[in-house]
Amino acid sequence: MSDIKIIDLFSGCGGFSLGAHLAGFKSILAVDIDKTLSSSYSLNFPNSKLFHANLASVRTETLLKQIDNQKVFGLIGGPPCQGFSMMGKRDANDPRNELIRHYFRHVMNIQPAFFVMENVPGLLSGAMRKKLETQLKTVSEDYTIIGPVTLSASQLGAPTSRERVVVIGYDSRQFHSFSDADILKLAAEKNPTVEDAINDLPLPVDCDEDNYGWAKIDGRRKVSAYAAEARLPPPADCGWKMALDKLNKGFISGFMNTVHSSEIQKRYNKIKQGQRDEISKAVKLKWDGQCPTLRAGTGSDKGSYQAVRPLHPEQGRVITVREAARLQGFPDWFTFHSTKWHSFRMIGNSVSPYLSKGVLQFIKKKIKENAKNISSPRAEVISSSPKKRKANNLCA
Repeated sequence: MSDIKIIDLFSGCGGFSLGAHLAGFKSILAVDIDKTLSSSYSLNFPNSKLFHANLASVRTETLLKQIDNQKVFGLIGGPPCQGFSMMGKRDANDPRNELIRHYFRHVMNIQPAFFVMENVPGLLSGAMRKKLETQLKTVSEDYTIIGPVTLSASQLGAPTSRERVVVIGYDSRQFHSFSDADILKLAAEKNPTVEDAINDLPLPVDCDEDNYGWAKIDGRRKVSAYAAEARLPPPADCGWKMALDKLNKGFISGFMNTVHSSEIQKRYNKIKQGQRDEISKAVKLKWDGQCPTLRAGTGSDKGSYQAVRPLHPEQGRVITVREAARLQGFPDWFTFHSTKWHSFRMIGNSVSPYLSKGVLQFIKKKIKENAKNISSPRAEVISSSPKKRKANNLCA
């Protein structure tokens, strides 16, 4: 049951892939068009293939050639959401909205035993929902569809209230049946707080912009169960050697300092936890609360806008990259970009690994319950129906 192979489309830095690896899958191929946002993927997943391509135009057969046409059991991915995010302009004509159609095009051509797609809650509003429903019809004859359901990362063990819409499709011959209700019942034993997530972390450090911001862990600080889990080493096939060596010596990346004027520091210090700064619009985090959704900002092609970052509960400053990573659910060995700007973009664009792990652990359980059918997934699925054979041969 080990190394069940999957493909991650629109991978970004790898939040979905990380959840998959932690759940017992192996992402053998990750595909993304943005070389900057995926620049650390190969560091964190050195045994996975990263392929830069436009998923709206690339042929499926080109994707499969990257992995020598290996059989894959699952396909995961989160098409870019800027066109229907509640935080954006919600432009129904944004060309990025069509990437959902291409996600399902690749599903039909690859014919995995299951797929999982995640996206923002705005996907379920108005014209956007109709687009999703139209695409689900293209796969509904081949897969049992679960969702769309809305899950919060907090219910699956992350200290953030970030919500995502999840759609699952599975081949009923290779899985024990399950329903929307089963997914909605997924829940972690505990819901960690901001204090659980970041109170053990060191202060920001002054450093060159491109050196990852390494800082030494303060061994005197109380470590919560959540923080202790974040400090654990990665699965055997994951992690950048340099980051792992640093971690063994007590150092973690992501502590680049953001310099505030004394006036701004004083203003931030006066704000009460849970309240918003009227000028910057930044929310001060509450020690006993959870982090709101972290935003990504934009790349240079969209004006290079930096998203507003939450304020630390006590220290009169915005949070660091590593604090954001902890709040989103990333472990300490996970490496982002060497700069603050792109690191925050990576985190803000990612699905919480706790959410993806929770969903994929459930799917792994269902695979185990029907393990007798896992021996040759892709070959069995492709040969099982004329429609599937046709879809696979298109590779369009």
